Amino acid sequence: MVKKIAAAILTMFSITVWAEPQIKFETSIGDFIVELDSQLAPITSENFLHYVQDGSYIGSQFHRVIPGFMAQGGGFDAKLEPLKTHPPIINEARNGLRNDTATIAMARTANPNSATRQFFINLADNQFLNPTQRQEGYAVFGKVISGFETIQMMAKQPTRTIGHLNDVPVTPIVITNVTVIVD
Repeated sequence: MVKKIAAAILTMFSITVWAEPQIKFETSIGDFIVELDSQLAPITSENFLHYVQDGSYIGSQFHRVIPGFMAQGGGFDAKLEPLKTHPPIINEARNGLRNDTATIAMARTANPNSATRQFFINLADNQFLNPTQRQEGYAVFGKVISGFETIQMMAKQPTRTIGHLNDVPVTPIVITNVTVIVD
């Protein structure tokens, strides 16, 4: 009888577990999985998921990789042509998430509210990218939860300058597939 009462009480007061979206990236050098933080970065996460779900990250490449800093991708196709973007989003850098190793953040221009589709994965704790009283910072919206060694392998690839783009991997690192595995 006590077990039935305890079960009834637990059922009445059960907490719904919120599963954050997880996205699997397949690239030409390996796979990795990112878990978004849609609670602390709702606008950024929704924006990122829009590009994932419309399939436009497939065929794009990591066009800027700097060892000890970050790997940036999502904005250029295999020929380094810029990909179509949706309107920019507001900067959610003051959400409490930090630019620590293995986190994913939005790339932007000098305008804090200019992020569209390009993202980067931190290869180190990049505290200088976090917001301060003097700067808005770069919005972190998730973290790599599996396959971070793929990102580290990106940083070991030789790079070159092509036109106005610096630190471009000599052998393109192409995103071959992107799948939402937990929604």
